[in-house]
Amino acid sequence: MPLRLPDKLPAIDLLKKENIFVMDESRAHNQEIRPLKIVILNLMPLKITTETDLIRLLSNTPLQLEINFMKLRSHTPKNTPVEHMMMFYKDFDILKEQKWDGMIVTGAPVETMPFEDVAYWGEIKAIFDWARTHVTSTLYICWAAQAGLYHFYDIPKYPLQKKMFGIFPQHTLVAALPIFRGFDDVFAMPHSRHTEVRRDDIARDSRLTVIAESEESGVSIVMARNGREFFVTGHMEYAPDTLDKEYRRDIGKRDDVEMPKNYYQNDNPDNGPVVTWRAHANLFFSNWINYYVYQETPYDISKIE
Repeated sequence: MPLRLPDKLPAIDLLKKENIFVMDESRAHNQEIRPLKIVILNLMPLKITTETDLIRLLSNTPLQLEINFMKLRSHTPKNTPVEHMMMFYKDFDILKEQKWDGMIVTGAPVETMPFEDVAYWGEIKAIFDWARTHVTSTLYICWAAQAGLYHFYDIPKYPLQKKMFGIFPQHTLVAALPIFRGFDDVFAMPHSRHTEVRRDDIARDSRLTVIAESEESGVSIVMARNGREFFVTGHMEYAPDTLDKEYRRDIGKRDDVEMPKNYYQNDNPDNGPVVTWRAHANLFFSNWINYYVYQETPYDISKIE
């Protein structure tokens, strides 16, 4: 089944060139199967890039998905055209009256700030609380994972001396979980962050389970509420060239950023990246949709509790 996307969303043409089957709203009206309703709160500065990255992964499912984008009322993006935001994004106040099968909350460029100092922290907390009663399963990514763990479970974040930057091997700790169906014992995950959460803090809360981690990059996936919440500290959604763009953007401008590890061929930026995480990224998102969104959501979406 294809994804059901807003008409004229830039990601549609980009993904069609990759032979990914997507469907705009005009064509979708002829389909009688209820699509799963997925809402994405996109906090990343480059909205169109993140939209495309996430849609690419969500497309790898036989289920029909209806994708909607949420924006904050209390924040105006600086790196995305106003016209794009007006055409494809809706305020939380508009979308909050609906129930949703799944939700994704992305990272945000406010990682080194205390949560309470983030200008839109109040609205973020309201959205997080709302998701617990209006969404079947929510996927929190990078900063959003740290923010969700802090808001719901009082898990602090800690600054790193050097940016955790590169592709790091992760170990599945609860291999029998459906989220890891088809996974190998070790899988790769991109990381790009200046802060971390620590296993010892998480282990003290019986409501949380660390389900994947790395000896080098630390905790990578935490599960709560039987899969109604996943907190992913890395970026499985990243495109092959994303870390390269970040590295070239920051080199010479920051003293806490080194060349991304385990990323370039022969550790030479001139050789380009080696993609080692794409297969498991597709599996992770497909498993989330199939086992934690589709199989857990009621057919009557209004009955989500």
